[in-house]
Amino acid sequence: MSPTVFFVAIVSSMLVNNIVLLRFLGICPFLGVSKRSETAVGMSAAVMFVMVVSSVLTYLIYYYILEPFEIPYISTIAFILVIASLVQLVEMFIKKISKKLYKSLGIYLPLIVTNCAIIGIAETNVREGYATEYGVLPGLGVATVSALGAALGFALVIFAFSTIRERLEAADVPPAWKGIPISLVIAGIMALAFLGLEGLV
Repeated sequence: MSPTVFFVAIVSSMLVNNIVLLRFLGICPFLGVSKRSETAVGMSAAVMFVMVVSSVLTYLIYYYILEPFEIPYISTIAFILVIASLVQLVEMFIKKISKKLYKSLGIYLPLIVTNCAIIGIAETNVREGYATEYGVLPGLGVATVSALGAALGFALVIFAFSTIRERLEAADVPPAWKGIPISLVIAGIMALAFLGLEGLV
């Protein structure tokens, strides 16, 4: 398989089809934990781990368990169970390593279980037909790279958004625009900028 396939997969999922700004998945943590760069980095790392590992596991479960037993219709339930287990691991790890980060992430950390970006990537990877096009195991490589690209795209966007929001706190923003209103305007401008990358690959 050509390295170009992996390059296209990572660039496409990271920039051209950004999970947050162009597919509008994962908006809850995007708006909820982007007030500070520190929490944005922590959430990005957690989402990156869960997204990549869950994509690998759900891909394997789908093609080696659900399809052979002709029960692909329970894929969403199976995928949520995998994601919930991974989130529990991440939650315990963050709580042990950094209680400050654990507290600052608050309710958004356990909500990774229902983060539509993660379940969306897991579902997309099995629906894209990588297994049909490249074979099951080579397709797993493309799916993993695609998930990594989506996770990097999520991290890039949430970190950039958090730094802008931090600067906006010191800016002279009209009272009616402070907080969420100006944040939504900035998110819209960012989405337009990413829209300009359409057709890159």
